[in-house]
Amino acid sequence: MATEKMTSETFRNEVFDYTTEREWNFKGKLPAIIDFYADWCGPCKMVAPILEELANEYKDKLVIYKVDTEQERELSSVFGIRSIPSILFIPVEGQPMMQAGALPKSVLKNIIEGELIN
Repeated sequence: MATEKMTSETFRNEVFDYTTEREWNFKGKLPAIIDFYADWCGPCKMVAPILEELANEYKDKLVIYKVDTEQERELSSVFGIRSIPSILFIPVEGQPMMQAGALPKSVLKNIIEGELIN
């Protein structure tokens, strides 16, 4: 399974409905990563193939979504995205963690294996 494009609506249905809930309540069954990106962003283009590889390596254990910050301004503002790429790591239990910047594959794998899938 490759990365999936995400809209504000899919986010509310599959991850967290920020319009009705105040406390974080993850709806997913698998841990998730959300990549906030834009088509014109150079570092985002460097991270994209790495996330595709990770989506394939961790299929059935993890879901990786992509949010186009140009098209999904509402969702970007909910998370206060100021720089891209920004990557949101969502464990099944516990609070999500945001990391800004183009992270190398080794760092992403460490976060996935250390924080998301145990």
